Amino acid sequence: MPSELLKEQSRCIAHEIRNQVSICDVYCEIIKKHMNKDGIKNESIDNALDCIQKAVKMINNSLIDLKSLDNIKPSVCSINDLIEQSINLGKVYISDKQITITPNLKSDVQIYADENKFLACMINLIKNAIEAIDSKGEIIITSDIDREYAVIRVSNTGKPISPSSQKELFNEGFTTKKTGSGLGLYICKTNLHLQNAELSLVQSTGKKTEFEIKVPLIGK
Repeated sequence: MPSELLKEQSRCIAHEIRNQVSICDVYCEIIKKHMNKDGIKNESIDNALDCIQKAVKMINNSLIDLKSLDNIKPSVCSINDLIEQSINLGKVYISDKQITITPNLKSDVQIYADENKFLACMINLIKNAIEAIDSKGEIIITSDIDREYAVIRVSNTGKPISPSSQKELFNEGFTTKKTGSGLGLYICKTNLHLQNAELSLVQSTGKKTEFEIKVPLIGK
């Protein structure tokens, strides 16, 4: 298929997806207004609506990538705020499993990051961690400072990644899942690299699998 035709089809598909996804955002606002009007207060519903609207924003941001390869829009972000948002959004994947997600956050620091793309990466790591746990386990997300870098570690007590798979983990198209696309970690590593951050696998044993993100502190 000629590249120009492929680009045009991509733009058209992205446009239609954005139109449909925007419906979710509109109905979230409608529900919020009705709840406020009727004096209904429900923390779980409020949280669900906020998560849906944040997910819609992230989807729209990803769709813009079909129009431009240079779509990194960094801003000043709080590391701990990014972690807390990612945990809130990632919990939806737990479903009926008995999994706890524990934040272990040190003193907060600021970084330059594209909030939506950074969150997308964090959520992907949390989702992978949840999928690695059969029924019961723990995910621990820590923040720390290593000289001029902010460091985020995402660890889980699920199934370990085989040594052979570890070597190819970040390669485009590589997956160990039956229905996987092999794009998740590849996209995460690529998008983080464009934000001067690095994603790596620290370890994967029978006790713990741990990924690490290192990103420069502002002014360092």
